[in-house]
Amino acid sequence: MTFHHDGSALYVPVQAPALGETVAVFVRGPVGGGAERVYVRSTPDGEPHFTEAVVDRVADGEVWWRAELTVRNPVTNYRFALVGSRGYRWLTSVGVVGHDVPDDTDFRLLAYPDTPAWATDAIVYQIFPDRFARSAAAASRSLPDWAIPCDWDTPVIGRGPETPFQFYGGDLDGIVEHLDHIQDLGANTVYLTPIFPARSNHRYNASSFDEIDPLLGGTAALDRLARAVHDRGMRLLGDITTNHTGDTHDWFTGMDRKDLYYVGPDGSYESWWGVSTLPKLDWSSPELRERFFDGPDSVTARWLRFFDGWRVDVANMTGRLRAQDDAHDVARLMAQAVRAARADGLLVAEHAHDSTRDLDQGGWHGTMNYGGFLRPVWSWLGGSVPDTFLGVPGPIPRITGADFVATMDGFASRTSWRSRQASWTLLGSHDTARIRTVAGSAELVELGVGMLATMPGTPMVFAGDEWGLLGVNGEDARRPMPWDRPDTWDTATHERYRALLSLRAAQPALRHGGMRFAHLSDDALAYWRETAEDRILVLVRRCAGTPVTVDLGAAAAADNLYGGAALPLQDGRGTLPGDGPTVQIWAIRR
Repeated sequence: MTFHHDGSALYVPVQAPALGETVAVFVRGPVGGGAERVYVRSTPDGEPHFTEAVVDRVADGEVWWRAELTVRNPVTNYRFALVGSRGYRWLTSVGVVGHDVPDDTDFRLLAYPDTPAWATDAIVYQIFPDRFARSAAAASRSLPDWAIPCDWDTPVIGRGPETPFQFYGGDLDGIVEHLDHIQDLGANTVYLTPIFPARSNHRYNASSFDEIDPLLGGTAALDRLARAVHDRGMRLLGDITTNHTGDTHDWFTGMDRKDLYYVGPDGSYESWWGVSTLPKLDWSSPELRERFFDGPDSVTARWLRFFDGWRVDVANMTGRLRAQDDAHDVARLMAQAVRAARADGLLVAEHAHDSTRDLDQGGWHGTMNYGGFLRPVWSWLGGSVPDTFLGVPGPIPRITGADFVATMDGFASRTSWRSRQASWTLLGSHDTARIRTVAGSAELVELGVGMLATMPGTPMVFAGDEWGLLGVNGEDARRPMPWDRPDTWDTATHERYRALLSLRAAQPALRHGGMRFAHLSDDALAYWRETAEDRILVLVRRCAGTPVTVDLGAAAAADNLYGGAALPLQDGRGTLPGDGPTVQIWAIRR
């Protein structure tokens, strides 16, 4: 064992301190581990400051040190100095190091308004409305001229100019009819990709923010869906495009478009990646900020009568163009507008790569954690699809366990624990290949779901993954849910999703606990999720290997929660099984 601190409530009991408050922070380490004194170092107003820690308790061969930390700034950076006879070592969020390291890996405490309490317990189910379910009312709706009508079993094209126009007719009342499936899976939060009117099946090119697409049933259908979701004690999230609109949007076709978009004297305009149908919004515009954020009828606020928060599309590009960067201003203004409309509203930003510089800024609560979760999980599982690796030329690389942890920690170490918890962990989305295609087998999918259910963050499941749907890229992955073809369902995978997500919901340590590794090798990861009351040990092994003995501390018994394997105990140590691929989870009782 080495020294450890991770920002969870086990180490920082006050998770949402007020500005100016002094709070206790704890660090644990082995008795006789080489630290004679411990200090917490913060940087109030930018200048380093040291406070000596005291021994709080000694138990089970571990010493727990306690220090007082004053939250002087909205973001309070801190680290620990472990001082011994041979000098000092630093403990930062990347672990213990024997040399000086930059402050960007320090732990962080935030005095900004906290993440909504319900979000920490959320399990999110993502729905692409056109492909999820179609109610009887859909058959009577007239289709627009852009739509290519498809039967529910028509194959998705997957590539080519027709992909945005295949129209299957899924609608909001269709979702209501299948809420039992979502809730039975263990999800308690439904996230919809955009539902505003647009000239595409994906609706990321909105033509208005003033109504819900009549093809989905309109605002009345959203009201029915929101009521049905909330009556079950669940939450509903919407999707908003802050970087761009469609070129048919009433703002862009109106007389004042030069006040809202980047429009040149000759009528040319900036757009997302040069796609002319997606003109880019100019966030230096006071008029745009007013329309999006001011008052109960603003774009942000008005739909929070139905939604419990927003997922923000292309947040990484919002407000950014060459020398202009209004991204953090936009995030903070949107957060203020959400809080004014509903105090428990959630804001999660889309970032497909490194989101760390945009978190902990008083804006987005979290992000879709592609960089710090999906990419390393895909790479460690070792799958491959005939496509680029989320924009990187070439196939998915195969990495070791050490590479996996280095990647995950590299991202997690540059944000607060709060932001990590609020960020969505995911195995795929409507913008990626399907996890079953990537992993190549149901057994490896189970490993991914095991990590999804047991690692820090908020799990997000893309509808259909639980049935083993396939897809080599984002367009191909948007296949209709095969409700009427049960012979195509992977029922074993469905049951694994149910069991693992239910376990997460039942075990507070899997949602709120700290995380530290008990064992790490090329093919096996074993880690603790711990609160003051509970200790859970997780083993994820991608292939068979040698059994490994790990230190369990004061352990009286190990109850298997998932996977069925016993964990033999002897003298405070346990032997992890060597079979694989496998996910094994135990509750360790003192």
